[in-house]
Amino acid sequence: MTSARSAHGDSPTPVEVSDRGLPEWLVPVRDAAQTVEASQLSRFLPPPDGGGRPSAVLVLFGDGSRGPELLLMERASSLRSHAGQPSFPGGSVDPEDGDPQGEGRLRAALREAEEETGLDPSGVQVFGVLPSLYIPVSGFVVTPVLGWWRRPTPVAPVDPGETARVFTVPVADLTDPANRVMAVHPAGHAGPAFRVGSALVWGFTAGVIDRILHFAGWELPWDQDHRVPLDWHT
Repeated sequence: MTSARSAHGDSPTPVEVSDRGLPEWLVPVRDAAQTVEASQLSRFLPPPDGGGRPSAVLVLFGDGSRGPELLLMERASSLRSHAGQPSFPGGSVDPEDGDPQGEGRLRAALREAEEETGLDPSGVQVFGVLPSLYIPVSGFVVTPVLGWWRRPTPVAPVDPGETARVFTVPVADLTDPANRVMAVHPAGHAGPAFRVGSALVWGFTAGVIDRILHFAGWELPWDQDHRVPLDWHT
C-alpha cells in the first residue's frame, strides 16, 4: 500500500479507499468527509493557480484501551521549524508516489507514516479523504487522509533526529472540554488547541481535529474564551 511499484514496474501500487468493515463509531467521520468543503475546515485554501507544495498527512483512528484514539507524533526539539510540536504523520508527495492530485496523496500519507512511526501500512485501511488545505507559512497544500488502524502494529520514532515520540490520544480526551483551549500565537491570532498530557496540540493539526470533532457530531460545549499563549520559538 506504499509507493512500491507494481509487478510490471510501470506504476505505483493502487491504494483502495474503502469503508468495508469500518467500525460503526467511525461512520460519522466517513459521512462528514463525503460532504464537507474546504472552506468549512479552514480559511486557508489552496492557491487558485495550483501553486503550493503537495503533501499529505495520515489521520489514523484506532481502537485503544480507552476506546477510539488518534495517532500523533511529536517533532524533535532540534528541528528548525515547528520544533517539539505534536502533529499527524505526513510530508511531501514525492515523484514515486504518483499523481500529487490523486492517489499520490494517499501513498505519501502512508509512506511518511511508515518512515516516521514505523507502522505497517498494510494494516491501515484508508476510508476517506478530506479537502486539501493550505499552510501559508510553509507553502504546503496538505491533504488529510483518513485511516482506520484495522491491524495495529508497534510504533516508535524511526529517526530521533526528526521525531521525539509517537503516541496515541483517546478521542475522549480530545472531546473533554477541560482539555480544550484557544492557543494565542505571538502574532496575535488564535486557534483551537488541545491539552494532551504535558503537550499542547495546536496549529494545523489541532484545526483538523477540531473540525472532525465538530462535523462528526462528537464535539462537546467548551469555553472558547479560555486562551493560553504559545511559547513558540521556531
